[in-house]
Amino acid sequence: MGPREAFLDRIRRGGVDLSPRLAAAFAEVPREVFVPDGFQRRDGSWAEPAAADFLELVYDDDVLVTKVDGRTPVSSSSQPSLMALMIEALDVRPGQTVLEIGAGTGYNAALLARLGASVISVDVQQDVASRARSALARAGIEGVRVVLGDGYQGIPGARVDRVIVTVGVAGVSPRWLEQLAGTPDGVVVVPVEHAGTHPVLRVTGDGQARVVSPSSFMTAAGPLTATHPFPAPAPPRTIKGLVPYAESRFDPPLEPLAYRDLWYAAGVWHRRATLAAVPGHEQNCLMLLDEQRTGGAAILPDGSVVAGGDEAGRYAADATAVLDRWLDAGRPPMQAWRLSLAAGGDPEAPILLPCGWELTNA
Repeated sequence: MGPREAFLDRIRRGGVDLSPRLAAAFAEVPREVFVPDGFQRRDGSWAEPAAADFLELVYDDDVLVTKVDGRTPVSSSSQPSLMALMIEALDVRPGQTVLEIGAGTGYNAALLARLGASVISVDVQQDVASRARSALARAGIEGVRVVLGDGYQGIPGARVDRVIVTVGVAGVSPRWLEQLAGTPDGVVVVPVEHAGTHPVLRVTGDGQARVVSPSSFMTAAGPLTATHPFPAPAPPRTIKGLVPYAESRFDPPLEPLAYRDLWYAAGVWHRRATLAAVPGHEQNCLMLLDEQRTGGAAILPDGSVVAGGDEAGRYAADATAVLDRWLDAGRPPMQAWRLSLAAGGDPEAPILLPCGWELTNA
């Protein structure tokens, strides 16, 4: 099996039911062309194109960080299975125009172009936009225009059929919906902040939204991350001094997707829900963080609760209540939530924020 065939299998194992058209696009577009200067490995080292493991890593189902500011990633090629989920949710058709917010390496735009879309990709970083243009040219991809600009504004005066956002935001720019005007089935697919992560939403032109999948994205700058009444608490550093308050409920522990389902519900029901590093756990955990940001209660994947800080007992009780409520609701997946949006953020540059949630049977 060649690297491209194995690549498709890895994407499918990421939970994606690839359509034949999208599978063909992933098979045809050479991902390595979009990372000509290499990328950061998980251990922090840099993978150069001449490295023995370069192609193996390129065709893994993993994010490729291509630009860092100090230790902070600021540009990347997203995880392919997440790209696929978002593109499938976009439901793009040949001949449509897609506005992409965040050019990244250009790889996502190339996949959309292979599906027959005309793509306008906007990025605020000049060097990122320039490298994306060069990569698209090297790959022989036509039908993509990369524009230097403010993603909040989109393309003023343009009319598009779809909008896809490849950076984490606090809310939806009303400019995107304006640029969808006149498109009866216009859609925005966008990762919107919730409980310390950025679940992907599919937003229709009437301002209604549903959850597509969990995700974590780099955060946008400017009005797209403006302050608003109910932000998730900023994730703290490692929380120490947590002690057991409630025993395990799940044997075996929740699978990662089910844990994310619980996490999403916690973010609806408790305004202090966020993520935190907890000693003894490789991955970040769901945390109800106290006001001092030094304690609170963590709900672990096995359903146990550990807590610490001055209000450990209260937060542990809240965490137990969240667990009870999720179980009583039948362990709903995040895709069962429907959201309504309302204007907030900077009054001079408003964004549409989640303001109401409803559980459905879907």
